[in-house]
Amino acid sequence: MPDSRAKPDLQAKLRDVPHTPGVYIMRDRLNNVIYVGKARDLRKRLANYFTPARSKLADRKTRALIASIWDFDLHQVRNDTEALVLESKLIKEFRPRYNVSFRDDKRYFLVRVHMGDAMPRLSTTRLRKEDGARYFGPFPHGMALRTTLNWLNKKFGLRVCRPLKPGEADYKHCSNDIIKNCSAPCIARISQEDYKKRIEQACEFLDGKNKDLVTALEEEMQHAAARLDFEKAAELRDMVDDFKKTLIPTRTFERGARARVIRSIDPMADVQELKELLHLERPPLVMECFDIANIGTAHCVASMVRFKNGVPDNSNYRRYRIKSVSGQNDFVSMAEVIRRRFSRILLEGRRAAGDAADFSQEAPAEAMQHLASNPKFVTLPDLVIVDGGKGQLGVAVTELQRLGLHDLPIIGLAKEHEEVYRPGESQPVIIPHERGALKLLQRIRDEAHRWANGYHQLLLGRRVAESILDDCPGVSKARKAALLKAFGSVTRLRKASEEQIAAVPGISKTLARQVLEFLASRG
Repeated sequence: MPDSRAKPDLQAKLRDVPHTPGVYIMRDRLNNVIYVGKARDLRKRLANYFTPARSKLADRKTRALIASIWDFDLHQVRNDTEALVLESKLIKEFRPRYNVSFRDDKRYFLVRVHMGDAMPRLSTTRLRKEDGARYFGPFPHGMALRTTLNWLNKKFGLRVCRPLKPGEADYKHCSNDIIKNCSAPCIARISQEDYKKRIEQACEFLDGKNKDLVTALEEEMQHAAARLDFEKAAELRDMVDDFKKTLIPTRTFERGARARVIRSIDPMADVQELKELLHLERPPLVMECFDIANIGTAHCVASMVRFKNGVPDNSNYRRYRIKSVSGQNDFVSMAEVIRRRFSRILLEGRRAAGDAADFSQEAPAEAMQHLASNPKFVTLPDLVIVDGGKGQLGVAVTELQRLGLHDLPIIGLAKEHEEVYRPGESQPVIIPHERGALKLLQRIRDEAHRWANGYHQLLLGRRVAESILDDCPGVSKARKAALLKAFGSVTRLRKASEEQIAAVPGISKTLARQVLEFLASRG
């Protein structure tokens, strides 16, 4: 029997999807899983399915899939590698009709080492067994893993031969010791204790605990480049890239654990959880997040996005052009935008209060609370979030203190490891990646990043549209458009003759000569 439930409003549901990596699951009206996909940006990928103009351009199979979609679920992950692993797991679990890849039993590589062996070695496998061995992975990038294992074997002198207990007879047929690729534990050239220490060091590297080796290789690459040995530098660069792919932290996802994998967003539950984890006095129903965007020295901008009850409050988004600094200085830029935002709120508060003297007798934050009941007035947020670590947080706190907002809760969200920094505390708060509180912070941070980048691209587009012709005497906006339409670019216009320019409608011979003289003077 078909499901009698009303079809969800997918466009409304799409607005709550974050701009993060993850896996999405399409269901039909019978609640069957019909497709599993992965995306670097869930919002952008899912929008492709529900934009009519784009769906018309899709192939027949995709159009059939779109027509069958009744609802969708999603699961956010930390990076593209985790998305690939989880997608594979879910396809094997649900075997969706519209998926082809990963429907077989092929699995990603694992690295196996059994420390109980007399002379352990690193080997690859696709199946994890309960055999007492240590397993590392899964590793989605097979070629990168092979490069990493080859380097580890040579670096630590690990054996690669297959015999469980190699001895003198096996050594006679092996040349790895001769070319310095093996420490030869089979003939006691190194003791078993020392050999196992080397294995442990290799395991620490695969576990992501010994990254000094990667740092040393990066330094060696820089030295090679400085010596103009670019071939060696390129080889080291590729090796470092393979190591980084191999060492990307990747969680494993258990098949059959459907309830844990698919998680819907509950904004208010995330807000309450954030209050508890940060030990706030009240739930952060209103949050404001600040981000800085700049490329080179052009157009440094900032954004502020406001979330209310855990969802975007789009009408209260703001964007700023930074005025106090030219070039890249995120600290000064963050200080300026915090100062402008909250001094404006306080100024409006004084005006709304109507009596500046009474307003100034209270702490600014307490005085602002009296205005919270006015729906037309923008009040202080319950939590301020800055995109960055200790540096950005420090300058933001300084600006708030100068404005008298000493008690306004504020945190910094460091992007690399998603660490939460609080004023006066040297150690960050680590929120597990699967917790809704961190996902809420990621949603508001990503929205601030999107809003800032959008403004930055808008200003860059305007700048590109500006032309040197804007300064040319006698060239109006209409004449500029006619010249660019005729010649395509200022470069081609420079190469044109006076007669060719004068042939453009609205351009006289005198003006054509003036245009060429002007362009020549501007080099």
